[in-house]
Amino acid sequence: MEKQITPRQKQLLSILYEYIQDSGYPPTFEEMRQKLDVSSNQSIKDLLEKLKSGGFIKKGESQARGITILPLGYEALGQPSLAPFVGATSAGVPIQAVSFDGEWMEMPATHYDTKIERLKANVYVLRVYGDSMINAGINDGDHVLVQEKKEFSSGDIVLAYDGDDATIKRFMSVNEPPYLYLKPENPKYKIILFRDSISMAGKVMAVLKSRQWVPVS
Repeated sequence: MEKQITPRQKQLLSILYEYIQDSGYPPTFEEMRQKLDVSSNQSIKDLLEKLKSGGFIKKGESQARGITILPLGYEALGQPSLAPFVGATSAGVPIQAVSFDGEWMEMPATHYDTKIERLKANVYVLRVYGDSMINAGINDGDHVLVQEKKEFSSGDIVLAYDGDDATIKRFMSVNEPPYLYLKPENPKYKIILFRDSISMAGKVMAVLKSRQWVPVS
């Protein structure tokens, strides 16, 4: 049976969608209250619980921003999905990867949309910190679009892990020493030699510039 959504629930769902689309993350309770013109957080909590039980959203227990719009929610709104904003990684020295469950990043309309639509099942967005990839057009604070992959070609810009630490670098496979390594795109950083603890989780497809996805190379 088709899940029913009330006009008030749909209004809040639309507020969530528009806020995420504009800012890249869900609103706080106060922001939802103001947009919906209600006086109490309890009203918002009740509506969110109804949306959650109806299968329109997934909601973290401890924070307002821990909200994910589910496929049924996008269907109810008649809106396209937004790419998951998974966390933060480093384009400098490796740092611990951080997962932000429920946060989302806008997918701006560009010529790259066809590719994004085709890859949406295994694509996510990361915020990059550090300056080791500036010569590849990836700057401190940029957002990158990552496709999960198992096979990589030499020259791909990749999301790599060394244990729990994540970093963005260019994967290099050459016929002379050091053979396999991760290359920064900033001469002040050293290459990272491959070792058993290093794995690659995805290929960086594009970087967000002025609200447009620009393919990386």
